[in-house]
Amino acid sequence: MYWFSILSHESYKLHQYLKTFSYSKKLVLTALLSALAAILQSTGNLLPGVGYFISPFATAPILICTMVSISFGLQSYVLTILLLILIQPSEFFVFPFTTGLIGIGIGIALHILQRRIGIIVFTSLLLLGGICFLLYIVQFPVLGPIASNSFSIKIIGFIYIFSFIYSWGWVELSRFIFKKWYKLMGKK
Repeated sequence: MYWFSILSHESYKLHQYLKTFSYSKKLVLTALLSALAAILQSTGNLLPGVGYFISPFATAPILICTMVSISFGLQSYVLTILLLILIQPSEFFVFPFTTGLIGIGIGIALHILQRRIGIIVFTSLLLLGGICFLLYIVQFPVLGPIASNSFSIKIIGFIYIFSFIYSWGWVELSRFIFKKWYKLMGKK
């Protein structure tokens, strides 16, 4: 029953709380979280080594903006991409198809889908599509020397397994973030 449990409780409570914000407060929150996402995504190149462990957390600000509403999530996604063009142009190729896409994907899935397995499968398919687009269409070595640019079903299978585990981790982490954020705001 773990895989078929409903996850929308925490996200729904957070969405309801954020819905009470004024429009200008939502815009400021979106701008601040977009700047945070751009900084987190840039750490991979700015702080070699340690930065590669920090940059995946650029997903969280996009996810939180998507919990405000899907339109604010998309605004944050686009704004972060524009900031990355200015701050770290090399991350412009990675963010829209990996970390940013997974933040948008989980946020939209939490609004529309309810069950854990549906959310994880939807998000992992988005991430798989983003990685395959970068790897096979753009020919950008997003996975480094692990995967070649030549099309292989075996490699795609491994990428999907990675995408599924990565998405699962982010879904569980997002539930934790939502619970903590909601408690921090003084709500029960």
